[in-house]
Amino acid sequence: MTEFEAPQPLKVVRSTARLAAVQALYQMDMVGAGVNTVIGEFAAHRFGQDVDGHHYTVADYDFFEDLLKGVVREQKAIDNIIGQHLAQGWRLGRLDSILRAVLRAGAYELLYRPDVPVKVAISEYLDVANAFFDGGDEPGVVNGVLDAIARLTRAAELGKPDGG
Repeated sequence: MTEFEAPQPLKVVRSTARLAAVQALYQMDMVGAGVNTVIGEFAAHRFGQDVDGHHYTVADYDFFEDLLKGVVREQKAIDNIIGQHLAQGWRLGRLDSILRAVLRAGAYELLYRPDVPVKVAISEYLDVANAFFDGGDEPGVVNGVLDAIARLTRAAELGKPDGG
C-alpha cells in the first residue's frame, strides 16, 4: 500500500487474497514453485503494486498466506473430499488447473476456516470462477462442489440436516 492509499475494508482485502491464492496455486501447479517462494513473490511484487500497467489491490497477507499454506498442508484431504463430489467419472486431475485451484481454496475455507461463513466462502469463489471462466460450466461446478462440501461439513451453519 502506498502512502496515499486508504485502508481497504476487510471484504476487499479478503477478496483480493482469495483471487491471489487461486492465481498462486495455479502458478505452483504449473511451474512447481514452492509455497514460500510464491508467497514472497506475491507480497513483494503484486499486492498494492503496479505491474504491467495494472494496479494490484492490497490483500490480507495473513489470510492469503493461510490459504496457500493450508491448501498445501491439507491437500490430500481436500482433494479427497472434492473428488467425492465431482460428477461420476470425473477426477480432480482431469479438471482445468484454475478450476482445481478454485475448488481447493474454497474447500480449504469450508473445511478449515470456520470463522468464514459458508455463504461468504461459496459466493467469493463463485466470483473468482466467473472471473476466469466467462460463460462456461466451471462456475456451476464450483457452486455444486462447494455447496455439497458445506452441506456435509457445516450443515448446522446452513440450518439444514446433513444431506438435506
